[in-house]
Amino acid sequence: MTGATGFIGRQLCQRLQADGMHVTALGRSEQSGPWDNFKSGDIAGVLPMDLCENIDVVYHLAGIAHAMKLPESQQAIYEQVNINGTTHLLDIIRESEVKSLVYFSSIKAMADPGESCVDEAFQDEPNDPYGLSKRRAEQAVLTFGRQQGFHVCVLRPCLVYGPNPKGNLARMLSAVDRGRFPPLRIRNNRRSMISVADLIEVAIRAGQDTRANGEVFIVSDGEYYSTQRIYQAMCDALNKPVPKWTFPVWPLSILAGVGDIIGAVTRRPFAFNSEALRRITGSACYQNTHVCHKLDWQPAETLESSLPNIIKSMK
Repeated sequence: MTGATGFIGRQLCQRLQADGMHVTALGRSEQSGPWDNFKSGDIAGVLPMDLCENIDVVYHLAGIAHAMKLPESQQAIYEQVNINGTTHLLDIIRESEVKSLVYFSSIKAMADPGESCVDEAFQDEPNDPYGLSKRRAEQAVLTFGRQQGFHVCVLRPCLVYGPNPKGNLARMLSAVDRGRFPPLRIRNNRRSMISVADLIEVAIRAGQDTRANGEVFIVSDGEYYSTQRIYQAMCDALNKPVPKWTFPVWPLSILAGVGDIIGAVTRRPFAFNSEALRRITGSACYQNTHVCHKLDWQPAETLESSLPNIIKSMK
């Protein structure tokens, strides 16, 4: 497994071991974790030639994640790691006896759907370097599968929640806990999410079920979360009353505009800008019907049911 030491990878390793599987992890520097064997290597550099020895299923999670603060001068790293690193791994798999590959892509490999709620039939490409790099890596994986007659499957997870969360969700939960996140006047936006446990279940099925071969799956829990619903759920899980007042969005729009100006002057994205505001107020809605039907799968968790364990993991 590449990316085994990350948020999703580590929990996938734990699940595989619990299922009695022998797990080999790849990382840049050796460390202990829920795996039976660890191999050091750089997905975009030097990889051990025996990386796939005695491996049946490869879960490819390694990559450079979307970074709002990554300056333009450094964005070539998306191609180096996400595209070239993936093709490098495929070259090694080609010479191995691996039976299947599950590639963890991103919902960002699709264009922003705006206010629509889309499925895999939505083919518009993203226009940012990160999203394009994930789309090109997907294409490399699918082409490899067709040409080699090899079992491959691409997963596009929506925003992932679960114990020891990272990124915006963790920051929002911490801010709500401290009383530093106001109840925003946003009720009608729709965002799709997925629990890490459900994502792992889909990944395991994708590597074993022949019906997943050659497929691209959007993976979500089937719920549509407004900013207000997320805020309400966090308050309930933290045993905090939801304020009766709401905060208008327009002051945040002014702050975002200031952030855009600062970013333009410094040529580095500012911490709070229009993109950050869009993540809070906008929609990112995706349907999970295809994966549910194809793999006879139903999500077991929602954000509300997961929040108590998420909060416990953060203490």
